[in-house]
Amino acid sequence: MDWSALGVSLRLGFGTVLVLLPFGIWLGRLLAVRRFRGRLLVEALVTVPLVLPPTVLGFYLLVTFGTRSPLGRVFEALLGHALPFSFEGLLLASAIANIPFVVQPIQRGFEAIPNDIRDAAACCGLSPWQRFLRIELPLAWPSLLTAAILAFAHTLGEFGVVLMVGGNLPGETRTLSIAIYDRVQAFDDGAAGIMAAVLLVVSVATLMVTTLLSKRVGAERG
Repeated sequence: MDWSALGVSLRLGFGTVLVLLPFGIWLGRLLAVRRFRGRLLVEALVTVPLVLPPTVLGFYLLVTFGTRSPLGRVFEALLGHALPFSFEGLLLASAIANIPFVVQPIQRGFEAIPNDIRDAAACCGLSPWQRFLRIELPLAWPSLLTAAILAFAHTLGEFGVVLMVGGNLPGETRTLSIAIYDRVQAFDDGAAGIMAAVLLVVSVATLMVTTLLSKRVGAERG
């Protein structure tokens, strides 16, 4: 078992959730309650990481984060090093790759809240911010939890984007999925099997939790 790779994967998973969840709440709610020009385009862009091959997405992120791009030069000036093949670059790439896993469940959660509830809260004198904190967030919390769990689990198993942007630096960017690939290449099936089993357990647990949350939400609103 590569404990260093597991540590990097856990750091990356928790970091991705922390970075992406506030953005996902904002964008998910915006898409759920607002009608604006370009909304379909935004929803399509959110879905792109689901349909684009991870290596293709990783290539574009690698080019975007590179020192030849304006964004890459800005980050290099701020961090003191280039984004590619660093944990910071890997974290940013992971957040982008996980956008649909966070935004879409949150969007569905806010869409399930009847507009009558928002209208009643407004009639009671609650400001938009108070309605969001006191009414909408408590009602949408199962979707927020589902989004966090999906993003965490998907991050643990991500391979293509991780390899393209992060590379394979021990203790820095080598995740559990990369370590499994290394062990298979070295014909160490035993170690690869143990690490693969860990990811399998996490995946099954994720599906069970998300299913239970979906049933609970359906029972509460049925």
